[in-house]
Amino acid sequence: MTQEAQKDFNAMLRQPRDMPRVQTVTDPGTIAKYGGSRMLLAPPLAYDAVMRTVPFGRLTTAGEIRAHLARRHQADFTDPMTAGIFISMAAWASFQRPERDTPNWRTLKAGGELNEKYPGGIPAQRALLEAEGHTVVSRGRTRLRWFVQDYERSLFPLSE
Repeated sequence: MTQEAQKDFNAMLRQPRDMPRVQTVTDPGTIAKYGGSRMLLAPPLAYDAVMRTVPFGRLTTAGEIRAHLARRHQADFTDPMTAGIFISMAAWASFQRPERDTPNWRTLKAGGELNEKYPGGIPAQRALLEAEGHTVVSRGRTRLRWFVQDYERSLFPLSE
């Protein structure tokens, strides 16, 4: 948190970064992994906007957001690296605003896993999810990871 406290995430969120843009990838491995060559680079505000649509008691995942944005821009997939960075950026930007209007805790990682990079880490996200009626369980022996149990039942359909 020390590093995050020194950054202005709201200013970072608003930087246009020459996005959105769709670029063509040529690496055969990437094309095979993601099912196409048209990769979307979406701006941070796009992730924030989608995260704001998830209502109380419902959930989404980073992968669902990525797929939604790719469909919206007629791309095959969305860059996973920038997606992870921009989702965390949206979480921290909301944390720095008095109104905290982006319910980032409702956006999970793959498989319903909680995101340790959000403000307050796993304990904060867990408390907020449990307050909305979700059950959070741990998995693992040497390295505990936390997941929303049966998260698929609470997935919010992202509209086009």
